[in-house]
Amino acid sequence: MTTDRPTSAQSPISVPPFAVIPGAQVQHTLQGQEQQIMELIEATYHLHAVGESVNPPSYFLRFPDRPTARIIALPASIGGQARVDGLKWISSFPDNVQAGIPRASAVLILNDHDTGYPFACLESSIISATRTAAMAASAANSLSRGRRTRPARVGFFGTGLIARYIHTFLTATGWSFDDIGVYDVSADSAAGFHSYLQDTPAAARITVHDSPEELIRSSDLLVFATVAGRPHVTDPAWFDHNPLVLHVSLRDLAPEILLASANIVDDIEHCLKADTSPHLAEQLTGNRDFLTGTLHDVTTGRAVLPQDRPVVFSPFGLGVLDLAVGKHVYDEAARTGQLNVIDGFFHELSRYG
Repeated sequence: MTTDRPTSAQSPISVPPFAVIPGAQVQHTLQGQEQQIMELIEATYHLHAVGESVNPPSYFLRFPDRPTARIIALPASIGGQARVDGLKWISSFPDNVQAGIPRASAVLILNDHDTGYPFACLESSIISATRTAAMAASAANSLSRGRRTRPARVGFFGTGLIARYIHTFLTATGWSFDDIGVYDVSADSAAGFHSYLQDTPAAARITVHDSPEELIRSSDLLVFATVAGRPHVTDPAWFDHNPLVLHVSLRDLAPEILLASANIVDDIEHCLKADTSPHLAEQLTGNRDFLTGTLHDVTTGRAVLPQDRPVVFSPFGLGVLDLAVGKHVYDEAARTGQLNVIDGFFHELSRYG
């Protein structure tokens, strides 16, 4: 990943041009790059772990008259070759689904390292889904390496856009499955995801399950991708077969399930807040002893995963990941001469007129 902006050591500081990158261009740029993006996410997690990032807490805007809705601000800064600051502004309005439009919408603002000026605005629901799926696929690879057998039965609990992106990233980065299980509280959503899976080239048995218990007990790799605001899966016995769980939506599992599992997070301080399942487990126990470590701890060998318990990965999803993917999209657009620059976006550039 390279930057096309000169540093202050190379040339005088100047105001960068401002570009807008719409969703179609974002999607076209990222399509077919699953392996590359997964490696980018892994490199960004490493930068974060060694202190080459600034990733303050996310800020939640909630509404008394719309209790299920929220808009989240994720400010961040990333070093390394990217050298970019920025903000992801993402809304989640679950009632949108009933109106036939996506639940989430987002923009990503990239700020110039030297001047602080914004230099790009990107449609970011695709970037957000991409970094989430890449993060999940990377975790599946890392957390399955020490297991006796690689999971061959995957179950998707929640069947929206994120589930589709995770399935795409898993299959594009080397995973194949004998069985794919599907469960959603919406029969229409489950049927739609089933139809999507039938149109993919992978040869796997696809089963739409009637209950959460059926799905969980029949899956070695579980993907939770729901819009749940509080735990709704409460029985630890359903996990007695010790599956690998990608708890992407963060609030599905009761604390008792986490306390019976080995727990991996991407960032401890970010994950243990806002009433996520790990946060509820901390409130219940009064400590963080239930945490095995971070994903970086696993990849560097500092955390060892047990064979006799479920392994649950609960990622908050950091703003630096969105910055890394967004900067990659910007760099590709600049390299290919496809930047849509808004001339004169910044107008008052003379201090005294």
